Amino acid sequence: MRSIRAAATGAVMLSLALAASACGGGSSTGGGSNDSPKELTYWASNQGASIEVDKKVLQPELDKFEKQTGIKVKLEVVPWSDLLNRILTATTSGQGPDVLNIGNTWSASLQATGGLLPWDDEQFEKIGGKDRFVDSALGSTGAEGQPPAAVPLYSMAYALYYNKQMFADAGIDAPPATWDEFVAAGKKLSKDGKWGIAMEGSNPSENVHHAYVFAKQHGADFFTADGKPDFTDDGAVAAVKQYVDLMAKDKIIAPGNAEYAQNQSVSDFAKGRTGMLLWQSASANLKSQGMSEDAYGIAPVPVQSGTPGAGKQVNSMVAGINLAVFKNTDNLDGATEFVKFMTSDAEQKILNTAYSSIPPVKAAQADPAFNTPANAVLKDTLAKSAVALPQVPDESQFETAVGTAVKDLFADAAAGRPVTTDSVKAALTKAQQQMPTK
Repeated sequence: MRSIRAAATGAVMLSLALAASACGGGSSTGGGSNDSPKELTYWASNQGASIEVDKKVLQPELDKFEKQTGIKVKLEVVPWSDLLNRILTATTSGQGPDVLNIGNTWSASLQATGGLLPWDDEQFEKIGGKDRFVDSALGSTGAEGQPPAAVPLYSMAYALYYNKQMFADAGIDAPPATWDEFVAAGKKLSKDGKWGIAMEGSNPSENVHHAYVFAKQHGADFFTADGKPDFTDDGAVAAVKQYVDLMAKDKIIAPGNAEYAQNQSVSDFAKGRTGMLLWQSASANLKSQGMSEDAYGIAPVPVQSGTPGAGKQVNSMVAGINLAVFKNTDNLDGATEFVKFMTSDAEQKILNTAYSSIPPVKAAQADPAFNTPANAVLKDTLAKSAVALPQVPDESQFETAVGTAVKDLFADAAAGRPVTTDSVKAALTKAQQQMPTK
């Protein structure tokens, strides 16, 4: 999932209670209807290099759907910086789009609002059945034991992209497999105005994704088994420090990256300013910015030691986008038909090819078009060494609180202020205090 959160969710919820506003094409009757059978409003997330790129990808498919069904789809591509707040406003007001993309890590949090249509077995049968989807994607659709809040649309995983020529010039023979090797390679690359890697230091969700993976590698989880926040566990503190130390101690990230929040790290890599990139399914984004596929290699994200796998060798969160139906839609049948269309084998091939993501639909994923070397790394990661972020109701608050804490630590590193175990623990303690109390 690509996203940023600009404000604490608690403050967001307060503002929603005070001033909910209408946001689109839903019904305010308290449940879905078919009052407007010939139109749908669709909020798509910004998956491509720009909103205009997304419109070019999606509009032909929406036109195809209209030709097949007679239902016109009004498209709005919503930036990640706005999407969660827009959705929360819609669920509070009862006025929202008919269909919307959600980051899969938000599934349980948005499920808890009651604003999304539950996808029970009967609803899934209307789009061909739950068995069409891969298990890892279904694992990020909502809380365990409840009907999913959404349907998988795009699956992604983090990978390490590396500039082949810069590696050769620096005398690096192979992509790093461990973090020690990663730092060593980064130091060799950080010279002559170029850097080892760029990171989105001001992007809370990017920060959380990496912090969570580091935490799993340190044997931590950020939540206890019964779903309570546990941000100050020694493993969690060590994980966040290791991540921020890439700038603070190892100095393989430019200090200016503390302000990066909107794909600047991808641009730096595409333009040869950095030798490495940690990103979700980046091939299409890099191509749109003029970087040839021959110019870079792709490898699994490093681990502490050994090779990626289960347990502490986790090296990615299960990234992806889910497709949800707003519970108050005024075209319930049309919305269901649209989800069926978007998750059909044919559309899955078209859309996931456009975004260099992996189809969560089994038949589409098996298509030879997704057997490229890059996809092989992503599919192997999703199958063997990726885990879902915590599927708990407070997950979005967790992303905001911890992601912002890491953002502040990157700001400290950029300013030359020391980042110590104590300062990291203090930042995570403050983040935990921002979580809702039961």
